[in-house]
Amino acid sequence: MPDIQAIVSELRQQIIGFRRDLHQIPETAYNEEKTSSYVAECLTRAGIPVQTGIAEYGLLGLLDSGRPGPCLLIRADMDALPVQEATGLPFASKHQGRMHACGHDGHMAMALGTALALDRIKDSLRGCIKFLFQPAEEGPGGAKPMIEAGVMDNPGVDYSLGCHLWPDIPEGSIGVRPGPFMAAMDRFDIQIIGQGGHGAMPHLCVDALEVGTQVVGGLQRLVSRKLDPLGPAVVTVGTFQAGTAFNVIPGLAELSGTTRTFDPRVWETWEERLEEVISGICRSMGAEYSLCFTPGYPVTINDQSVAEVVAGCAGRVVGRDQVVVPAQTMGGEDFAFFLERSKGCFFAVGVGREGGASVHNPQFDFNEDMLLLGAETFCQAAFELLGVRD
Repeated sequence: MPDIQAIVSELRQQIIGFRRDLHQIPETAYNEEKTSSYVAECLTRAGIPVQTGIAEYGLLGLLDSGRPGPCLLIRADMDALPVQEATGLPFASKHQGRMHACGHDGHMAMALGTALALDRIKDSLRGCIKFLFQPAEEGPGGAKPMIEAGVMDNPGVDYSLGCHLWPDIPEGSIGVRPGPFMAAMDRFDIQIIGQGGHGAMPHLCVDALEVGTQVVGGLQRLVSRKLDPLGPAVVTVGTFQAGTAFNVIPGLAELSGTTRTFDPRVWETWEERLEEVISGICRSMGAEYSLCFTPGYPVTINDQSVAEVVAGCAGRVVGRDQVVVPAQTMGGEDFAFFLERSKGCFFAVGVGREGGASVHNPQFDFNEDMLLLGAETFCQAAFELLGVRD
């Protein structure tokens, strides 16, 4: 078996360099032009053929062993968040109001390091490895458009692996959870149309703001009174805009939010449930409405057998006592679409430390040596799945 740990260790400065370069050029969903060009150049320089321009700025590198065998896909997300960085790092974002606050710079660095490492040992592999760099994970989702563009075909993908830097587990640990790991998530946008008027004459108006507050309360009671309390579910209204002056009753209110669940039956009925609540309240209060429900990502479900492989490989990297089962999260992840099409596992690389900021925070940062643990886990799993043994 190749000495994967030694190979990844030799690549340390390159992996950290990838992360720092990418951290400085964050780009939001479907704007990842510089990021995509940088990644493509790194893969091309390593002699790995690259297909670009998939679903806008997505790209795919192919490492072919030259031997028949399975196909493994390793995915990294590329997009950043509309966040103003406050880390004070010497390699901080050069793009005003944008930041890699969710660790996607680290995800790309791990995938690039994995590509360089596996290229060195491809004589010990069979089949092929697709290195997929995906736009728009933060929304509206780039995985599905890339799949629709054919990234899972020719050759067909047998296994898919992805990972996320995870502040919820300690630095130096690897988290692997078989079965459902992350929730299905969707978005909704509501417009409530009433009849505005003078603040002193409410009887002549249909107060869209008041109707909106009733809608918010009704949606919250969906979870507390309409769903099984033993099944986790979330309805969150994240925005509410209404009104322009202190003495004017607004005739229009606009709300948006998200639904989350692990139950496929609930996931399939969210739109119907929301419609029932909103229509009932609006009808009773004399308002009209429109509901735009946007399906998001399915439940992220790790295959039991592949999760066991990843956990075993992670144990060789960090020690068995540092391989943990992370808690389920109501966060969504469009890697779920790859798991619907192939066996696979989405695992977590622990970066939690005392006083450290969480993801989506303008001060989010992490110990860059954790990137080596993620890259080595990818490599160990790739060898376990595709390695040639005497």
